[in-house]
Amino acid sequence: MKRLNEKVSSVALSAIRNRRGHRPLSANRDGGDTVIASYNVHKCVGVDRKFDPDRVAEVISEIDADVIAIQEADKRFGCRSGLLDLAALERYCGLVPVPITTLSSTGHGWHGNMLMFRKGTVLKVSQLKLPGVEPRGALVVNIDFPTGRLRVVAAHFGLLKRSRELQAKAILASVAQEEEMPTVLIGDLNEWRVGRRSSLSPLSPVFDPAAGAVPSFPSRFPVLALDRVLGHPHDLVAAVETHDSPLARVASDHLPIKAHIDLQSIWERSYRDRQEHAGAA
Repeated sequence: MKRLNEKVSSVALSAIRNRRGHRPLSANRDGGDTVIASYNVHKCVGVDRKFDPDRVAEVISEIDADVIAIQEADKRFGCRSGLLDLAALERYCGLVPVPITTLSSTGHGWHGNMLMFRKGTVLKVSQLKLPGVEPRGALVVNIDFPTGRLRVVAAHFGLLKRSRELQAKAILASVAQEEEMPTVLIGDLNEWRVGRRSSLSPLSPVFDPAAGAVPSFPSRFPVLALDRVLGHPHDLVAAVETHDSPLARVASDHLPIKAHIDLQSIWERSYRDRQEHAGAA
């Protein structure tokens, strides 16, 4: 009976993950020189209701990303102190936080958002206060990698559809004011719909909201694509997957998502000459 249940669950999960609108496995391609990830750590409280920052750090180590966006990295109330051991993450994963102005002296993030990286040079950081009923924010960070420059927008959208629509428009308005470069929007965007009814539809055509839709929530049986990674140009993201390990299924109610970015070829194709001309001027 147990094997039968496991088989039925596997078939059902496969059907959900491959339903219309979600990114099919066939859309993934080989290649990619940079790994970008996103993880809503649920304030380090797992599905077993245990507060355990160490196992969250172990999952981050498993992901092995060059850049990772963390949501809910701080306590929500009180002093809003950070929840992760940043020194241990640097020691074991080589990851350091992008420097930002936090909401408290002991906090890690901006409205809970933290971006960590382990290679490249941070060129510019902007902290956006997003519109909506709930206090929400986003980080816009330009990073110079050996393979080219990349803008990472790390965000955590609200629970209300109208708020998410306003937040998507605010992200686009911010990016439009920046110099052109390959850009990824990554984070818990709290939207499970795909297509015209999605609150992320205002992101089109700059981003393709369906391109990064892989189910990540709830972690024990992921059916909703709440966590997304969207690229501009659209072929910047070579592959997207959930990081589905036994530890990840317990450590948070979200599975991390992981994307392989084809930065070098996109940079050389569309941006390098433009950047050199701008420098010469």
